[in-house]
Amino acid sequence: MTSNVHTYTSITANYLPKARVLAESIKRVDPSVTFHLVLADNLPSGFDLAQEPFDNVILADDLPIENFRPWVFSHTVVELCTAVKGLALETIFEKHGADKVFYFDPDMAVFSRLDELSGLLDHHSTLLTPHQTEPETSVAAIMDNEMASLKYGVFNLGFVGVRNSSEGRRFSRWWADRLLQFCHDDHPRGLFTDQKWVNLAPCFFEDIKVLRSPAFNVATWNLTNRKATGTMADGVLINGEPLGFYHFSGFDSGAQEIMLNKYGANSPALYELRNWYIAECELHGQSALGRLPSKFAFFDDGSVISKAHRLLYRERLDLQKAFPDPFSTVKGGYKEWFANNASQTQDFRVLSVDANASFRDVVQDMSSFFHQTAYSGKANSWPKRQLLKLMSGLLSAGVRLIK
Repeated sequence: MTSNVHTYTSITANYLPKARVLAESIKRVDPSVTFHLVLADNLPSGFDLAQEPFDNVILADDLPIENFRPWVFSHTVVELCTAVKGLALETIFEKHGADKVFYFDPDMAVFSRLDELSGLLDHHSTLLTPHQTEPETSVAAIMDNEMASLKYGVFNLGFVGVRNSSEGRRFSRWWADRLLQFCHDDHPRGLFTDQKWVNLAPCFFEDIKVLRSPAFNVATWNLTNRKATGTMADGVLINGEPLGFYHFSGFDSGAQEIMLNKYGANSPALYELRNWYIAECELHGQSALGRLPSKFAFFDDGSVISKAHRLLYRERLDLQKAFPDPFSTVKGGYKEWFANNASQTQDFRVLSVDANASFRDVVQDMSSFFHQTAYSGKANSWPKRQLLKLMSGLLSAGVRLIK
């Protein structure tokens, strides 16, 4: 490529193996591309940038975010990794002088056609990929795929390309601002992290290009209209086109395998891709690093922060003022206040478990549920409350031991 092209992804440390696979895949296609690792976590022990496929590390702590610790506390781990994407994009433009920037989710791999994407940014300010580019024809697929797009967003923000032009920067500044304030998985309010916001982008910004090629952002949610052929050795084709990049979304939860079996069973190339990806992640440390907990998952006494803790805190300005460092348990802190008062507030909500959550997240949510119920008034006797507290504590301890 002749342009100053940069790429990046955003992770916590447990996703480092996947990010390595992504970065190496990009470097194989074009070694001249600069790759930034955005990390909302501590660097793991033994990390040596000189030995990594990354050119640079951008720590979330170093991004220009006011009141960083309360802001972080107000986000789940998934929300956090998404919320920093816009500011990281702005940082890459301003501090690294990028002409064009591509974001890829860490659970992607790039196989070809980066030059084509770069060329499109010569004529467009922003590139987006929709979840689907063809109407579904069966009721099951409509419910699985089109209705999911209505719920989670028309565009899959596992990929976005932006040019350092006046219109591209107008988009990136708007996106960064919305993510700083409203990057939440909050379906009752019409939000799903960064994706639902970008439904509005074609209405607000000129020169947006919607990629309709079936070979970009291939994933289980669009396999009904995309046929994979070929092999890893000779090249994988999607509807006869060379595969650009594949999205292995849902690996940790098991959803990827379930939906692949449902919609990709007649494409052996897809199973070869899956087996290749599993082997590559393992080669890059999945077994060792995949279980690392985020540094922002715990209070400073080591106890697990639940989604309920985060939700109530971000919705209550009085709590944010009273506990400017909600991670702190000095003199009890927000953690103690929550334990004593959560059942008495109308803002307290029982959380449902996301069907795409990892097993570790499900266990953490179960711990939160038992904790909530213990203080909700539903446990109307001392033995019931003690049993619920015990179950919550055991599950909280188990979170540390689960991948």
